[in-house]
Amino acid sequence: MILFPAIDLKDGKCVRLVRGEMNSATVFDLEPAEQALKFVKAGCEWLHLVDLNGAVEGKPVNEAAVRAILKAIKIPAQLGGGIRDRVTIERWLEAGVARVILGTVALREPELVKEACKAHPGKIAVGIDARGGLVAVQGWTETSKVKALDLALRFEDAGVAAIIYTDIDRDGAMAGPNIDATVDLAHHLQTPVIASGGVSSMDDLIELHQHEKAGIVGVICGRALYDGRIDPAKAVALLK
Repeated sequence: MILFPAIDLKDGKCVRLVRGEMNSATVFDLEPAEQALKFVKAGCEWLHLVDLNGAVEGKPVNEAAVRAILKAIKIPAQLGGGIRDRVTIERWLEAGVARVILGTVALREPELVKEACKAHPGKIAVGIDARGGLVAVQGWTETSKVKALDLALRFEDAGVAAIIYTDIDRDGAMAGPNIDATVDLAHHLQTPVIASGGVSSMDDLIELHQHEKAGIVGVICGRALYDGRIDPAKAVALLK
């Protein structure tokens, strides 16, 4: 199982939100590239990057910060937020992003996701962010009537590298991940699942790791890494 340290970018800074509320941002590092290198030095093998402004505006906003991170690191990074068309997908892949995460467009234009998977095998992930089990889009500002599992099932034969499942109500709240919902989703899918939202302790990682055989291949962790509740080096060792 892979640990994906989260670097959420807002106005060029590394921040964490609580339940996706943009006005709840806590700034943890003014230089995202330096934060990325801290995770690399701790032994992390992937990074999870999110352009928060981009997710709301529907286009890349924190491009300079993302490019600075990509220039600084030698490990792969996946990126989501504001990626809504083929041009943007290809631009990020050309810039060095290892895997692009499609969220809003996965709900609104599923055919675009499938086309991107064919054009870029292994480089497209689908981000499914759920509030009360229903898919939220547009930087979590809109909640649809589509169930998370129903959306995930639409891409089972598309060649999606992973489904990144986030329980918005847990994200940044340090209340523990929604393990039951994540495991249930993984059991229904052939596509690998990456857990996200609410991881607050090593115990959470231990419990998630116990469900690896269900198809959970990774876990995204943010605030707990920044405030010291989880040591990244110990977390990487545990999940291996």
